[in-house]
Amino acid sequence: MDPPLSPRGLAQARELALRLAGHRLAGFYCSDLLRARQTAEPIARALGLAPVLEPALREIGLGAWEGKSREELLREYPEQWAAWVREPSWDLIPGGEGAQAFERRVGRILGEILDRHPAGDVLCVTHGGVIQVALLSVVGRRSHGQFPFRIDNASLSVIQWAGDQAAITAVNDTCHLA
Repeated sequence: MDPPLSPRGLAQARELALRLAGHRLAGFYCSDLLRARQTAEPIARALGLAPVLEPALREIGLGAWEGKSREELLREYPEQWAAWVREPSWDLIPGGEGAQAFERRVGRILGEILDRHPAGDVLCVTHGGVIQVALLSVVGRRSHGQFPFRIDNASLSVIQWAGDQAAITAVNDTCHLA
């Protein structure tokens, strides 16, 4: 689904832009979904840069579960939901993207972005699932449907690369948010 940011989300995007103002970027990318674009807009103004819209930075596709509440899932997909509760897996979701496809997509686009920008800072305005997959890949784990990191809206997570070595230097940094 492609909902807009709430008034609170718009305010958080402005606060994030203030935090990033004056930062030099080698690259600036953004999911093409509306909430990511709305988050990127004040950052773009603060930096004087336009982000490259990248559909591959979208959140995982949840197929038939997209936009549904927990109560709706319990009612409409009781067997799949019970299996999810026992052991979360993106592969249980009818018509969903699936874990391997999602991880391949995220890995491919992040690899392409790193190849385009071998030096300097790159900002990707994306979604929690994409960030989770990126962080998990650094620590050598697959997501499978479990996201162990807390990723709040308008937070910063940082992965630093030195050659082929990656280090996570920040996760869910929200010190800029009121």
